[in-house]
Amino acid sequence: MSDRPVLAVDVGGTHVKILASGEEEKREFKSGPKLTPQQMVEGVVALASDWRWEVVSVGIPTPVHGGKAVSEPVNLGTGWVAFDLTAAFGKPTKIVNDAAMQAIGSYEGGRMLFLGLGTGLGTALIADGVVEPLEVGHLPFRKKTFEDYVSKKARQKLGDEKWQKNVFAVVEQLSRALEPEYVVLGGGEAEELTELPPNCRLGDNANAFVGGFRLWQEEWRL
Repeated sequence: MSDRPVLAVDVGGTHVKILASGEEEKREFKSGPKLTPQQMVEGVVALASDWRWEVVSVGIPTPVHGGKAVSEPVNLGTGWVAFDLTAAFGKPTKIVNDAAMQAIGSYEGGRMLFLGLGTGLGTALIADGVVEPLEVGHLPFRKKTFEDYVSKKARQKLGDEKWQKNVFAVVEQLSRALEPEYVVLGGGEAEELTELPPNCRLGDNANAFVGGFRLWQEEWRL
């Protein structure tokens, strides 16, 4: 963990969750399709007002290159691409894709594929400590996209049994393509699985915070 206290912020399609290093209980507030980056920052600062933190890690559900969002999140409001989070927080801030942040917190060496089952489908690959964020969710799969078959909306529409079969199919397809040594299934929907596909282990949403803390370690400089 960094010598400086870190505030990790996990921005999701339904909630913004935060935890500072040294604290034990996460805090959260609702997000949604109208959440702007300014509203996110204001909510985080208010919620963390009694915590001590000197640097910030933010995971957002959109492609991030060079520490900047390169497109607007599908499940949030607008304004994320041009927004300066470092200036808004007034603290050094690192920004990564939300799936990449949880993947970093889930990593146990080797070649790992991370799939975040939630409002959408978050994906990341870590190979020997090198993080490769992926944007697989909106790629074509069957008659729609990968995300359309394994997201929360898909589970609610198709039912648990069909949804779980789809998760197995997606894991098999992506494993064939990317050849991971193991797969971690994270995100809130992963908890709905009654069994896991081969070569998979269940992640934990708390690993997003672990990833946020790890981002400030030298070996995880992105």
